[in-house]
Amino acid sequence: MTREELVNLERLMNYISWHFLRKKEWKDVSKTEWAHVAGEFNALLDKQRKKKKAAAAPLSFGDNYFYEHLIIKKLKPWKNRTAAAAISSPNFSRLNTIANALGYTNYIDFINTATEGFPFHELKINIPLAPVNHKLLEHLVGYWYCYNRNLPMRDQEEGDRIWRSSLEIYRSGDEYLVERTGRDNHMYYGKITSFANYLFIIMNSTTFIRQRHFVGRLKDVEDKMKRPGFQVNELSFISTCVSFTEEPIALYEIFDRVPHARNFEKMSIDLPFDSPLLPPHIMTHLKDVRENRIMEH
Repeated sequence: MTREELVNLERLMNYISWHFLRKKEWKDVSKTEWAHVAGEFNALLDKQRKKKKAAAAPLSFGDNYFYEHLIIKKLKPWKNRTAAAAISSPNFSRLNTIANALGYTNYIDFINTATEGFPFHELKINIPLAPVNHKLLEHLVGYWYCYNRNLPMRDQEEGDRIWRSSLEIYRSGDEYLVERTGRDNHMYYGKITSFANYLFIIMNSTTFIRQRHFVGRLKDVEDKMKRPGFQVNELSFISTCVSFTEEPIALYEIFDRVPHARNFEKMSIDLPFDSPLLPPHIMTHLKDVRENRIMEH
Protein backbone atom coordinates (compact mmCIF):
# COMPACT_ATOMS: atom_id res chain seq x y z
CA MET A 1 0.00 0.00 0.00
CA THR A 2 1.02 3.61 -0.39
CA ARG A 3 1.04 6.06 2.50
CA GLU A 4 -1.94 7.89 0.97
CA GLU A 5 -3.92 4.64 0.79
CA LEU A 6 -3.20 3.95 4.44
CA VAL A 7 -4.23 7.49 5.41
CA ASN A 8 -7.53 6.99 3.59
CA LEU A 9 -8.05 3.61 5.25
CA GLU A 10 -7.43 5.18 8.65
CA ARG A 11 -9.98 7.88 7.84
CA LEU A 12 -12.51 5.17 7.02
CA MET A 13 -11.88 3.27 10.25
CA ASN A 14 -12.05 6.46 12.32
CA TYR A 15 -15.30 7.35 10.56
CA ILE A 16 -16.75 3.91 11.38
CA SER A 17 -15.56 4.19 15.00
CA TRP A 18 -17.39 7.49 15.40
CA HIS A 19 -20.46 6.49 13.39
CA PHE A 20 -21.23 3.31 15.33
CA LEU A 21 -19.54 3.74 18.71
CA ARG A 22 -18.98 7.50 19.15
CA LYS A 23 -15.25 6.87 19.58
CA LYS A 24 -12.89 9.29 17.88
CA GLU A 25 -10.22 6.85 16.69
CA TRP A 26 -9.97 3.19 15.70
CA LYS A 27 -7.34 2.75 18.43
CA ASP A 28 -10.06 3.26 21.05
CA VAL A 29 -12.18 0.36 19.74
CA SER A 30 -11.78 -3.13 21.22
CA LYS A 31 -11.84 -6.45 19.35
CA THR A 32 -15.29 -7.19 20.77
CA GLU A 33 -16.60 -3.81 19.62
CA TRP A 34 -15.26 -4.43 16.10
CA ALA A 35 -17.23 -7.69 16.08
CA HIS A 36 -20.32 -5.64 16.98
CA VAL A 37 -19.56 -3.26 14.10
CA ALA A 38 -19.35 -6.22 11.69
CA GLY A 39 -22.80 -7.29 12.85
CA GLU A 40 -24.14 -3.78 12.26
CA PHE A 41 -22.76 -3.80 8.71
CA ASN A 42 -24.31 -7.18 7.99
CA ALA A 43 -27.68 -5.87 9.21
CA LEU A 44 -27.35 -2.83 6.93
CA LEU A 45 -26.46 -5.02 3.95
CA ASP A 46 -29.40 -7.31 4.61
CA LYS A 47 -31.73 -4.31 4.76
CA GLN A 48 -30.35 -3.05 1.43
CA ARG A 49 -30.85 -6.47 -0.15
CA LYS A 50 -34.47 -6.64 1.00
CA LYS A 51 -35.17 -3.09 -0.18
CA LYS A 52 -33.78 -3.88 -3.64
CA LYS A 53 -35.53 -7.29 -3.59
CA ALA A 54 -32.27 -8.90 -4.66
CA ALA A 55 -32.24 -12.68 -4.87
CA ALA A 56 -28.53 -13.15 -4.18
CA ALA A 57 -27.21 -12.57 -0.68
CA PRO A 58 -24.86 -9.58 -0.47
CA LEU A 59 -21.25 -9.75 0.64
CA SER A 60 -21.16 -10.15 4.42
CA PHE A 61 -18.45 -9.57 7.01
CA GLY A 62 -17.12 -12.08 9.51
CA ASP A 63 -16.90 -11.04 13.16
CA ASN A 64 -13.15 -10.51 12.94
CA TYR A 65 -12.91 -8.90 9.50
CA PHE A 66 -12.42 -5.31 10.70
CA TYR A 67 -10.14 -6.16 13.61
CA GLU A 68 -7.93 -8.83 12.04
CA HIS A 69 -7.81 -7.81 8.38
CA LEU A 70 -7.83 -4.01 8.64
CA ILE A 71 -6.49 -3.25 12.13
CA ILE A 72 -4.00 -6.07 12.85
CA LYS A 73 -2.74 -6.53 9.27
CA LYS A 74 -2.85 -2.94 7.98
CA LEU A 75 -3.10 -0.05 10.44
CA LYS A 76 -1.19 -1.42 13.43
CA PRO A 77 1.90 -2.43 11.40
CA TRP A 78 1.87 0.98 9.72
CA LYS A 79 1.69 2.77 13.08
CA ASN A 80 4.52 0.52 14.31
CA ARG A 81 6.69 1.88 11.48
CA THR A 82 6.38 -1.03 9.05
CA ALA A 83 7.09 0.31 5.56
CA ALA A 84 3.86 1.10 3.70
CA ALA A 85 5.08 -0.83 0.65
CA ALA A 86 5.36 -4.00 2.77
CA ILE A 87 1.67 -3.89 3.75
CA SER A 88 -0.70 -5.64 1.36
CA SER A 89 -3.77 -3.85 0.03
CA PRO A 90 -7.21 -4.77 1.38
CA ASN A 91 -9.92 -6.19 -0.89
CA PHE A 92 -11.18 -3.15 -2.79
CA SER A 93 -14.65 -4.61 -3.40
CA ARG A 94 -15.08 -4.96 0.36
CA LEU A 95 -14.09 -1.30 0.85
CA ASN A 96 -16.69 -0.36 -1.76
CA THR A 97 -19.29 -2.43 0.11
CA ILE A 98 -18.41 -0.72 3.41
CA ALA A 99 -18.65 2.77 1.88
CA ASN A 100 -21.92 1.93 0.15
CA ALA A 101 -23.45 0.67 3.39
CA LEU A 102 -22.47 3.99 4.99
CA GLY A 103 -24.42 5.88 2.31
CA TYR A 104 -21.68 6.62 -0.20
CA THR A 105 -21.65 5.52 -3.83
CA ASN A 106 -18.33 3.70 -3.39
CA TYR A 107 -15.01 3.95 -1.56
CA ILE A 108 -13.69 6.68 -3.88
CA ASP A 109 -16.81 8.72 -3.17
CA PHE A 110 -16.13 8.34 0.56
CA ILE A 111 -12.51 9.49 0.14
CA ASN A 112 -13.60 12.54 -1.85
CA THR A 113 -16.49 13.67 0.33
CA ALA A 114 -16.26 12.38 3.91
CA THR A 115 -15.01 14.75 6.55
CA GLU A 116 -12.67 13.58 9.28
CA GLY A 117 -14.70 15.22 11.99
CA PHE A 118 -16.95 18.16 12.67
CA PRO A 119 -15.43 21.29 14.29
CA PHE A 120 -18.01 21.42 17.07
CA HIS A 121 -15.65 23.58 19.10
CA GLU A 122 -16.16 26.44 16.64
CA LEU A 123 -19.86 26.64 17.47
CA LYS A 124 -20.66 28.98 20.35
CA ILE A 125 -24.01 28.69 22.09
CA ASN A 126 -24.52 30.22 25.52
CA ILE A 127 -27.87 31.47 26.76
CA PRO A 128 -27.02 32.89 30.21
CA LEU A 129 -30.60 33.42 31.39
CA ALA A 130 -30.89 30.44 33.70
CA PRO A 131 -29.11 27.17 34.51
CA VAL A 132 -29.00 24.66 31.68
CA ASN A 133 -31.89 22.20 31.87
CA HIS A 134 -29.78 19.03 31.74
CA LYS A 135 -32.74 16.82 32.61
CA LEU A 136 -34.64 17.93 29.51
CA LEU A 137 -31.59 17.64 27.26
CA GLU A 138 -30.93 14.09 28.47
CA HIS A 139 -34.58 13.33 27.74
CA LEU A 140 -34.11 14.42 24.12
CA VAL A 141 -31.13 12.16 23.39
CA GLY A 142 -31.95 9.79 20.56
CA TYR A 143 -32.94 9.55 16.90
CA TRP A 144 -35.36 11.88 15.11
CA TYR A 145 -36.69 12.70 11.66
CA CYS A 146 -36.98 16.36 10.69
CA TYR A 147 -39.53 17.92 8.37
CA ASN A 148 -39.55 21.36 6.78
CA ARG A 149 -41.26 23.05 3.90
CA ASN A 150 -39.17 23.51 0.73
CA LEU A 151 -39.87 25.22 -2.55
CA PRO A 152 -40.83 23.02 -5.51
CA MET A 153 -38.05 21.63 -7.65
CA ARG A 154 -37.43 23.48 -10.90
CA ASP A 155 -39.75 22.57 -13.76
CA GLN A 156 -42.02 20.78 -11.31
CA GLU A 157 -45.60 21.44 -12.41
CA GLU A 158 -47.43 21.20 -9.12
CA GLY A 159 -47.15 20.68 -5.41
CA ASP A 160 -44.67 21.68 -2.78
CA ARG A 161 -42.47 19.03 -1.23
CA ILE A 162 -40.76 18.61 2.11
CA TRP A 163 -37.47 17.16 3.22
CA ARG A 164 -37.27 14.34 5.71
CA SER A 165 -33.82 14.54 7.26
CA SER A 166 -32.46 12.16 9.86
CA LEU A 167 -31.10 13.72 13.03
CA GLU A 168 -29.37 12.44 16.14
CA ILE A 169 -29.00 14.18 19.49
CA TYR A 170 -26.34 12.74 21.77
CA ARG A 171 -24.26 13.70 24.78
CA SER A 172 -20.52 14.30 24.61
CA GLY A 173 -19.02 15.25 27.95
CA ASP A 174 -21.04 18.18 29.31
CA GLU A 175 -22.37 19.16 25.89
CA TYR A 176 -25.26 17.90 23.80
CA LEU A 177 -24.47 17.61 20.12
CA VAL A 178 -26.60 17.29 17.01
CA GLU A 179 -25.88 15.68 13.64
CA ARG A 180 -28.28 15.97 10.73
CA THR A 181 -28.15 14.61 7.20
CA GLY A 182 -28.86 16.33 3.93
CA ARG A 183 -29.02 15.24 0.35
CA ASP A 184 -25.94 13.92 -1.47
CA ASN A 185 -24.27 12.84 1.80
CA HIS A 186 -24.25 16.40 3.05
CA MET A 187 -24.07 16.66 6.84
CA TYR A 188 -24.95 19.37 9.33
CA TYR A 189 -23.57 19.45 12.87
CA GLY A 190 -24.62 21.49 15.86
CA LYS A 191 -25.06 22.02 19.56
CA ILE A 192 -28.29 22.08 21.55
CA THR A 193 -28.89 23.74 24.90
CA SER A 194 -31.90 24.55 27.04
CA PHE A 195 -33.06 26.61 29.97
CA ALA A 196 -36.45 26.17 31.61
CA ASN A 197 -38.63 24.85 28.77
CA TYR A 198 -36.85 26.64 25.92
CA LEU A 199 -34.56 24.92 23.42
CA PHE A 200 -31.84 26.46 21.27
CA ILE A 201 -29.83 24.81 18.49
CA ILE A 202 -26.97 26.30 16.52
CA MET A 203 -26.04 24.30 13.43
CA ASN A 204 -23.49 24.57 10.65
CA SER A 205 -22.04 22.44 7.88
CA THR A 206 -18.70 21.81 6.26
CA THR A 207 -20.03 22.74 2.82
CA PHE A 208 -22.11 25.90 3.27
CA ILE A 209 -20.59 28.85 5.08
CA ARG A 210 -23.74 29.73 6.97
CA GLN A 211 -25.23 29.03 10.34
CA ARG A 212 -28.74 27.92 11.14
CA HIS A 213 -30.51 28.63 14.40
CA PHE A 214 -33.45 26.76 15.91
CA VAL A 215 -35.58 28.15 18.72
CA GLY A 216 -38.44 26.23 20.33
CA ARG A 217 -40.40 25.85 23.54
CA LEU A 218 -41.93 22.82 25.23
CA LYS A 219 -44.89 24.06 27.25
CA ASP A 220 -45.22 22.64 30.78
CA VAL A 221 -42.57 20.04 30.00
CA GLU A 222 -40.99 20.17 33.45
CA ASP A 223 -44.25 19.07 35.07
CA LYS A 224 -44.97 16.49 32.37
CA MET A 225 -41.54 14.86 32.75
CA LYS A 226 -42.40 14.03 36.36
CA ARG A 227 -45.14 11.69 35.14
CA PRO A 228 -44.06 8.03 34.77
CA GLY A 229 -43.54 7.00 31.18
CA PHE A 230 -43.80 10.49 29.68
CA GLN A 231 -41.66 11.06 26.59
CA VAL A 232 -41.14 14.00 24.26
CA ASN A 233 -41.98 12.70 20.78
CA GLU A 234 -42.25 15.95 18.85
CA LEU A 235 -40.34 19.25 18.86
CA SER A 236 -41.35 22.36 16.95
CA PHE A 237 -38.86 25.03 15.93
CA ILE A 238 -38.59 28.22 13.99
CA SER A 239 -35.36 27.68 12.04
CA THR A 240 -33.63 30.72 10.55
CA CYS A 241 -30.90 30.86 7.95
CA VAL A 242 -29.79 32.79 4.87
CA SER A 243 -30.78 31.38 1.49
CA PHE A 244 -28.55 31.10 -1.57
CA THR A 245 -30.04 34.40 -2.81
CA GLU A 246 -28.94 36.05 0.46
CA GLU A 247 -32.59 36.25 1.53
CA PRO A 248 -33.11 35.80 5.28
CA ILE A 249 -35.74 33.10 5.68
CA ALA A 250 -37.37 31.25 8.51
CA LEU A 251 -38.79 27.76 8.22
CA TYR A 252 -41.16 26.02 10.58
CA GLU A 253 -39.51 22.71 11.38
CA ILE A 254 -40.71 19.63 13.22
CA PHE A 255 -38.54 16.97 14.87
CA ASP A 256 -40.38 13.66 15.15
CA ARG A 257 -38.82 11.00 17.41
CA VAL A 258 -38.08 7.61 15.84
CA PRO A 259 -39.90 5.04 18.01
CA HIS A 260 -37.52 2.16 17.22
CA ALA A 261 -33.83 2.86 16.56
CA ARG A 262 -33.55 -0.33 14.50
CA ASN A 263 -35.79 1.29 11.88
CA PHE A 264 -33.78 4.52 11.76
CA GLU A 265 -32.19 5.30 8.40
CA LYS A 266 -29.40 7.85 8.37
CA MET A 267 -30.39 9.60 5.17
CA SER A 268 -32.52 12.41 3.78
CA ILE A 269 -35.26 12.14 1.18
CA ASP A 270 -37.69 14.46 -0.58
CA LEU A 271 -41.35 13.72 0.04
CA PRO A 272 -44.38 15.10 -1.84
CA PHE A 273 -47.25 16.21 0.35
CA ASP A 274 -49.29 13.13 -0.58
CA SER A 275 -46.51 10.71 0.37
CA PRO A 276 -47.59 7.82 2.62
CA LEU A 277 -44.23 8.24 4.40
CA LEU A 278 -45.35 11.62 5.74
CA PRO A 279 -47.04 11.16 9.15
CA PRO A 280 -50.53 12.74 9.31
CA HIS A 281 -49.71 14.91 12.32
CA ILE A 282 -46.65 16.29 10.49
CA MET A 283 -48.83 17.02 7.46
CA THR A 284 -51.25 19.00 9.63
CA HIS A 285 -48.45 21.33 10.71
CA LEU A 286 -46.98 21.76 7.24
CA LYS A 287 -50.30 22.79 5.67
CA ASP A 288 -50.08 26.09 7.53
CA VAL A 289 -48.03 28.10 5.02
CA ARG A 290 -47.89 31.27 7.10
CA GLU A 291 -46.27 29.38 9.95
CA ASN A 292 -43.87 27.52 7.68
CA ARG A 293 -42.27 30.34 5.76
CA ILE A 294 -41.99 33.80 7.28
CA MET A 295 -41.32 36.47 4.65
CA GLU A 296 -41.64 39.63 6.75
CA HIS A 297 -38.25 40.65 8.15
